[in-house]
Amino acid sequence: MDYLKIFAPATVANVSCGFDSLGFAVDAIGDEMTFTKTTEKGVKITEITGAELTYDVDQNAAGAVVKKILNDANADFGVALTIHKGFSPGSGLGSSAASAAGAAFGTNQLLDARYSELELTKFAMFGEKVACGTEIADNVAAAIYGGFILVRSYEPLEIIKLPVPSELRVVAIHPQIQVKTKEARAVLPTVIPLKDAVTQWSNLGGLVSGLYTDNYDLISNSLVDIVAEPARKCLIPYFDAVKNSALQSGALGAGISGSGPTIFALCKGDEVATAVHDSIEEVYKNTGINFEVFISKVNQEGIKIIK
Repeated sequence: MDYLKIFAPATVANVSCGFDSLGFAVDAIGDEMTFTKTTEKGVKITEITGAELTYDVDQNAAGAVVKKILNDANADFGVALTIHKGFSPGSGLGSSAASAAGAAFGTNQLLDARYSELELTKFAMFGEKVACGTEIADNVAAAIYGGFILVRSYEPLEIIKLPVPSELRVVAIHPQIQVKTKEARAVLPTVIPLKDAVTQWSNLGGLVSGLYTDNYDLISNSLVDIVAEPARKCLIPYFDAVKNSALQSGALGAGISGSGPTIFALCKGDEVATAVHDSIEEVYKNTGINFEVFISKVNQEGIKIIK
């Protein structure tokens, strides 16, 4: 293979109670990237559209990942890379993760798929470090594996793919403001009371159990975050109003996607998802803040070749 074009999906991470350990991919939005083999070794980013990102390979999450993989594989070719961002950096929907994971996947195809999904996740985590200073796995693993994933361990890295109930839908609103991951991590508590930690662990266990058993009531009861959300919601205008509106319209639960500002709501079925979509759109339409709202199934395929 000398050329391919891929779609790398946006992702929702943390999923309320699963801080840095839980994530899922969405169908509705994502990036498109192309990879072309070149006789000249090294990496060149030839085009970036949809966002203003650096062309410096070492500072660009995608470029840095391609370079790292080629060096690791001792490849005898180079890669020319194009990136079309389908959603905004700083959205809380895994923008840098889509670039990093897509870069790992695409380069691996040019190398005849020599690396496993777990190895690709490790490469993509390096891209997250370049982008936001931390080697986070939840977003990149969700993009690579597809569906819901659990990061059971970071050392050693262990990713578990979880089942997705067939009627599960996500509604997300992205206010057109930017929340930088570094800033969102800076407001997090450094000490958590044991009682709160136990509650959070229990919710995560309940959510995973609910996914395995198609128990929507258990999923709903478990979508509670008492650690990150209380500290971060002040960064997102009208967060409480959006969350309350979603819950009153039948959402199973709602919370901050990644580090924000996107707010997600999980719903059972298309009818409820439509009602939740309309209700949160109503909350934001008179705020003076531009926004986008979408409904999506959980993307169970992950990154895919489209050409």
